[in-house]
This record gives sequence, C-alpha cells and structure tokens, in this order.
Amino acid sequence: MPEPTSTAAGVATIAMGAASTSAITAFGVSLGLRADILIAGFFGSLVAIILLNTVPGTSDTWVELLRTTVRRMFVAFASSLTAGYLTPLVMLMVQLPEAALLGGAFAVGGGAQQVLTGVIRRLSGPPASQNPQGGTQ
Repeated sequence: MPEPTSTAAGVATIAMGAASTSAITAFGVSLGLRADILIAGFFGSLVAIILLNTVPGTSDTWVELLRTTVRRMFVAFASSLTAGYLTPLVMLMVQLPEAALLGGAFAVGGGAQQVLTGVIRRLSGPPASQNPQGGTQ
C-alpha cells in the first residue's frame, strides 16, 4: 500500500519547516527571540570585541585576564540579546526591507550599546528642559 502523503507534499513540508523559524522558549514560555537573529547579533558582538576592542584589557595578570574574559562573555551575551529584541524594532524605525534582517542583527549586535541608547532616546521623546533650580519647566 502506498504512503498516504505524496513526495511533493513531503518536500513542501520540509521546505516550509526550514524557511520558518520558531521562537525560543525557556521553561515553557516563549521568549519571542529567533535563533538566527541571536546568532547574527552574537557574531556582530564578537567582531566588535575583536576588531573594535569594545572591551579592552587592562593588564596581563591572571586575575585581570580572567576578569576581562568574563566581561567579554557577558558583553557578547548582552549584545546578542539586544540584537534579538531590538533588530525588528530598528528595522521598522529605519524602514529597511526584510532581506536586511540578519545584516541588521549583525550591526545591532556590534553596536549594541549605541543602538540601545539611540532607541531609548527616540522612544522616550525629547528630554525635559530644566531650570537652574533643578526642577522642570
């Protein structure tokens, strides 16, 4: 007896599964993060750490080398999370096409601190002006 599904339907199912990415879940809760964006942001942060020296070392003692390594690992982790959550928002803000999504995630991961600061400034609006006594006008 032949299989109930045809070869074309099986190929279409595999192709659709490969084309769509699912959100990452932790403890049964969807985090809303896509793995491809996280990986692109992580590689962007590695390039920034290596080429742009965003986390410079201070001295050559074992303690300082260990401290710098831990700081670099946390910067890479935080940059990839920033890229995972902010890349879709940044893409909407600058009106880039969907084809530039992974390149945008790479760029956001590389400049996560500056991108996060810029997005916060843009979303929070202009700063309130202050008078010399310290209060707002």
